[in-house]
Amino acid sequence: MGLTPEPASGQHDAPQPRRRRRVVILAGGTGGAKLARGMLDVVGGEQLTVIANTGDDIEIYGAHVSPDPDLVSFWLADRIDERGWGLRDDTFAVMDGLRELGREVWFNLGDRDLAWCLERRRLLDAGRSATEAHQHLTAALGLSAQVLPMSDDPVRTWIRTDGRWSSFQEFMIRLGGTAGIEAVEFRGADEARPTGAVLTAIAEAEAIIVGPSNPIASIGPILALPGLREAIAAASGSVVAVSPIVGGDVLKGPTAAFMASAGLPVSVAGIAEHYAELIDGLVADERVPDMTLLDTDVEMGDAPARRRVAEETLDFALALGQS
Repeated sequence: MGLTPEPASGQHDAPQPRRRRRVVILAGGTGGAKLARGMLDVVGGEQLTVIANTGDDIEIYGAHVSPDPDLVSFWLADRIDERGWGLRDDTFAVMDGLRELGREVWFNLGDRDLAWCLERRRLLDAGRSATEAHQHLTAALGLSAQVLPMSDDPVRTWIRTDGRWSSFQEFMIRLGGTAGIEAVEFRGADEARPTGAVLTAIAEAEAIIVGPSNPIASIGPILALPGLREAIAAASGSVVAVSPIVGGDVLKGPTAAFMASAGLPVSVAGIAEHYAELIDGLVADERVPDMTLLDTDVEMGDAPARRRVAEETLDFALALGQS
């Protein structure tokens, strides 16, 4: 599939992990993926598990696309493209060809990205689980960290705007992610279950970290799985969240619109309110009353910043676990 592991920026010259701690990160989009990449430098791949949202999945072009597990995997392998999604230096010949044939192409996939998603479709059709299929794909990238789909059962995020329901990808791409959100549903979540691998990772973790992803659209589907919150509550490791609000604002994506739709203030206080019953502490750049908080810069604009935020977050979580 053209995904043979290659020397990539950050893989061979990164600082060596200074500690061996089992860490689980719940992640959706770019913020969670960046934190996971920083944590890889801190604890090493063998100690890191990322539980990724699959509510954004879409079947298109005969392929099964799972954007969040793939985004996290490409970040961990240092293969993410500068545009923020897909594989670095990918080409788009297939999409161009479809357009030439009169096909509407509203969802862009690079050629190697499409190959990755076609292979996932083949594996699923052959009876492999979503977890098994993703493990097969990440092996082609040489990943040592575990990236686990949140469930092997289908869950899809749907958004209602102007009385009309759209899938998450249609909302983000066709509607530009800006239409007023009236309601959000995680369809299939009530019947879905977290996998055994997900539950084992949570039970064995010394720290469970909710990444700075969209709390409603990215983390929400994970926490909607029956038994997932209970598994986190029963885990021995401490639970902390990293705020996606930086300098009082959202850096990227529709987080503000989704928080507003849930009746939450678009602020660190809103994040604290949303996760209050789940977490032991919050990592953010402003203080919140009645919340155990690590006050630090949470912007992760480059590799040193990603490592710093990951290291400070882990130190904070481990200290809470000892208190």
